[in-house]
Amino acid sequence: MTSRTPKYQTIARQLGDKLRLGQLDDDVKLPSVRTLSRELRVSINTVQQAYYCLEAEGLVEARPQSGYYARSRARRQDALPNRSQPTANPQQPDVPARDSLLLRLIALQNQPDWLPFSMNVPAPSLIPIQKLNKALQQALRTMPNAGIGYDAIPGNLALRQQIARYTMFWGGNLTADELITTEGCTAALTLCLKAVTKPGDTIAVESPAYFGILQTVLSLGLQVLELPTDPLTGIDLLALDEHLKAGRVQACLFVTNFSNPLGSCMTDAGKQQLVRLLETYQVPLIEDDLYGDLHYAPHRPVPCKFYDRQGLVLWCGSFSKTLAPGYRVGWVAPGRYYDALLQLKRFQAGVSPGITQQAIAHFLANDRYELHLHRLRQTLKSNCLRYQQTIRASFPVGTRISEPQGSFSLWLELDPAIDTVSLCEDLLTQKISIMPGPLFSLQPQYANCLRLSYGMPYDQRVETGLQQIGQLVSRYSVGVR
Repeated sequence: MTSRTPKYQTIARQLGDKLRLGQLDDDVKLPSVRTLSRELRVSINTVQQAYYCLEAEGLVEARPQSGYYARSRARRQDALPNRSQPTANPQQPDVPARDSLLLRLIALQNQPDWLPFSMNVPAPSLIPIQKLNKALQQALRTMPNAGIGYDAIPGNLALRQQIARYTMFWGGNLTADELITTEGCTAALTLCLKAVTKPGDTIAVESPAYFGILQTVLSLGLQVLELPTDPLTGIDLLALDEHLKAGRVQACLFVTNFSNPLGSCMTDAGKQQLVRLLETYQVPLIEDDLYGDLHYAPHRPVPCKFYDRQGLVLWCGSFSKTLAPGYRVGWVAPGRYYDALLQLKRFQAGVSPGITQQAIAHFLANDRYELHLHRLRQTLKSNCLRYQQTIRASFPVGTRISEPQGSFSLWLELDPAIDTVSLCEDLLTQKISIMPGPLFSLQPQYANCLRLSYGMPYDQRVETGLQQIGQLVSRYSVGVR
């Protein structure tokens, strides 16, 4: 993997950031290919490739005999998935059927010769395995008794120090003593839920929401309240305020940066407003910041923890989506709930494995992590553009596609008559897996939606697989099976 970014991608990213941030007016004419080529001192072909990328992303449009124009936000919105509208009183799904399908998809994800678009992790080729192996060997050499002993209950000190150091990238000032390590992010979320709720309490989540979060909440005897969610900016704060005012919500669990599966990212103003709102009602926020490091803009988006003044935000994360899924290394900064969460870990989870945590700490201490993230973000951004381009070319007109600015999930909204569970079953016969939309809600919705992961590097095999999905969707659209 090379660290050198193609020039056209750099131009597309810089111009795309201006368009996404609203620094260019809607429908404004952009510099001609020839003009931009001359100003940037690059070839005409390079500029054309940059504009093709922006066009595939839906940020610009080509007008015959006129040139390229910034696509209006209204027209861009028309191409995005619709804003979700869950009901306040959901119908419970057929849990055994959901679990059966999930287990089948999970079991197939690592099978040879399969295209696992359902697998929401980076491909092994994007992970610095050799460098991680060296860090693991270093951990074996430096830990007492090669790491076979128990570590501290809060977790490996070296790792907690490194995580605290890395919070400077979003303006945080956490210390190692404010952090507790866990076996991945789901373990952190589970401990947080146990620390701030009791059975029967209601937890507010995004809609659609990651099925793992829904399963975890239900397994603890808690109720789920799905909130209306915008595909770009996240949850509807006005709707949340109404539920808080009525006393319906005892805790919130949100993925504020690049939610799974929508890819939405709350604005800084929205995050600050959310924290102040929860302070008013003294309701805790469990913040799943699993994807925050996988941003495509120049700077990492801040988590809600940045605005936390009263310790109400329990900030969770892990290295499962960025570095080493199998190492199961996560963490939580639980704020005012530190003592309660530490007790829960002591009695229910015990001591975390020290050797993998020490290895990650070594990797972070040598600044390898930021270099790795830089390369990974470049690849994922390129993947996103190319996947979107192929989907727009291969799927029926009217297919709505999310525009994530980080992570590696695309959320597709198809013709309302299409059942993506049936689509999933048919694709399995072609050794292709997707995640059907109904898995991301406890309500009877998203039957015509699906999640595709673009964690696999784009190549001919991926392109062919996307085209096969598009062909099958097209057959479904005209009623042919």
